[in-house]
Amino acid sequence: MNGNRYYGVRVEGAKYGVSFGTALAIAISYTANHSILWAIVHGILGWLYVIYYALFRS
Repeated sequence: MNGNRYYGVRVEGAKYGVSFGTALAIAISYTANHSILWAIVHGILGWLYVIYYALFRS
């Protein structure tokens, strides 16, 4: 029974992590580029764009 609870917490955490990564990527992209099209593309890439921006653009 505890195994099921742990699995549920992991799934919910992953879902929120993906959502936050997408929102963060969109916000960074729009601020940097002022383009809705690039914000959508970077939102699809999510955390990959956030990591790229942190390493190479800041």
